[in-house]
Amino acid sequence: MITKEQFEKELDITIKNAIREDVGDGDHSSLACIPESATGKAKLLVKQDGVIAGVEMAKRVFNYVDKNLKVETLINDGEEVNYGDVVFYVSGSSQSILKSERLVLNLMQRMSAIATKTKEFAKLLEGTKTKVLDTRKTTPGIRAVEKWAVVIGGGENHRFALYDMIMLKDNHIDFCGGATKAIQQTQQYLKDNNLDLKIIVEARSMDEIKEILAVGGIHRILIDNFDYAGTREAVALIGDQCQTESSGGINLETARKYAECGVDYISSGALTHSVYNMDLSLKAVE
Repeated sequence: MITKEQFEKELDITIKNAIREDVGDGDHSSLACIPESATGKAKLLVKQDGVIAGVEMAKRVFNYVDKNLKVETLINDGEEVNYGDVVFYVSGSSQSILKSERLVLNLMQRMSAIATKTKEFAKLLEGTKTKVLDTRKTTPGIRAVEKWAVVIGGGENHRFALYDMIMLKDNHIDFCGGATKAIQQTQQYLKDNNLDLKIIVEARSMDEIKEILAVGGIHRILIDNFDYAGTREAVALIGDQCQTESSGGINLETARKYAECGVDYISSGALTHSVYNMDLSLKAVE
């Protein structure tokens, strides 16, 4: 999996690129009417119930824009919030607060929506051994932020990208000429290149699961688009030979039933690709 250092680097890149995109050669609206010496204070106001996420990310943004900005945190990442709650106060240069405002809101609104959706999944799975995973179905350029939000909401991260885990999906298997060949060539590739990466293989049928198990050396089998009965049969067949994961259109209506089939994980792209931003605002304090 991705290292902490790699993850931190991704966050720094996200902030740097977002400021470049939004500020360019200057926040001329603020520069035109706010004195450079002016100071002020603003509050992060919640306008919709849910799970707050992105407080620590907001601090990173404020620090990047102006190291002298001060943040007083009232509500932490992962806590449930209600309309009217104040999450934090930020004080310091008025120009710096205004320069940071839109990026902080964009990130926190997105992260809070993802955390809220993930928390719904996590609550549904309580009492089972199953954990909910995200996918690579993320917004280009802010994957680290969105995957952070999943963890804040009580989920777990799947692989971060193509480089930190091997996943042999249907197209890999078909292009390669079958599951056995794809797995064996992958295992040889890892050996030849001195790489220590876990291998997950997608299975589309019971016969394919049997073929994968016969080859061995697999970390997890992705039981893709199976119905409940088929999933229970697959889990019984796999046993403790490797981990199990269900995927394929799993949503809040079906997640619990798949968990009750005994899988270790369910993965849902909906955690990141089908959410509506939480309504938040940053308001000046008189």
